[in-house]
Amino acid sequence: MKTKICSICEEEFEVLYRIQIEKGKTWIFACKTSSEKQQGLPHYKYGGTWKGKRH
Repeated sequence: MKTKICSICEEEFEVLYRIQIEKGKTWIFACKTSSEKQQGLPHYKYGGTWKGKRH
């Protein structure tokens, strides 16, 4: 199982969400909790789910 670090809370997770929180900025990976906290931002965009489990 692969893991990545959440760009916001800096903890390690097996599932992260690709999001954009500033207009025109790069995409970041955030955990579910961190991603949900950012959804109210005016330039929030969801770009997919990264899963560490590969078959």
